[in-house]
Amino acid sequence: MMMKLVILMLFLAFGLTLSVSESKFGSLLPQAADQSFSVGYIQMKSAENCSYGVVISTSCSSPKFTTDEISIVFGDAYGNQVYAPKLSDPISKTFERCSSDTFQIDGACASKICYVYLYRSGANENAGWKPETLKIYGINTKPITFDFNTSIPNATWFGYNLCDFPKVPPPPFEPFIPTTPPPFHPFTPTTPPPFHPFPPTTPPPPHPSSSYKLFTPKWFIYVVLGFVFGFNV
Repeated sequence: MMMKLVILMLFLAFGLTLSVSESKFGSLLPQAADQSFSVGYIQMKSAENCSYGVVISTSCSSPKFTTDEISIVFGDAYGNQVYAPKLSDPISKTFERCSSDTFQIDGACASKICYVYLYRSGANENAGWKPETLKIYGINTKPITFDFNTSIPNATWFGYNLCDFPKVPPPPFEPFIPTTPPPFHPFTPTTPPPFHPFPPTTPPPPHPSSSYKLFTPKWFIYVVLGFVFGFNV
């Protein structure tokens, strides 16, 4: 119980700090929801749960107290819906005249609340509970105030619808995927032709020198042979 009170106080503090940027739809009038509307009509897109602070002020022209059962539903245009049945509790004197009641409601994480409906179920057909304002605070959404200042019809979803639903959810974020470069083909050098060394040419034989000639005359041979034979005899 103490933890819920702390969370609600944080919501209230958060709402006060953002009161300057708070959205308020006071120039519009609440009206009955379309006949096709029903709780759970929008499929919940988010699997996560978020906590909201809801502050409902009861008009001073409302009955002193109410035994009616009060329910609330709100959400965004992307299929995130928050529903809380039976907010009223006669024992704890909820929704008494000229009072404000704060509730912590858990539900799907809405990005921007654009519709809210209240539902009253009671025996009193006309002189039922009369809310003055309804404020919604959330971590992921801007604080919003809806003005009612009118009695809630019995057994009717009554409030505001400022969005057309169901809408197509925003496209998922697609990170930039770089294109794959073509495979690198290294330069293949061409094979040079085999090396054929230039065969050296055989030099021509040298010409004999004309300066010296070896020449033995025949008569010299005869003289030598005669000398040899004469010496032996």
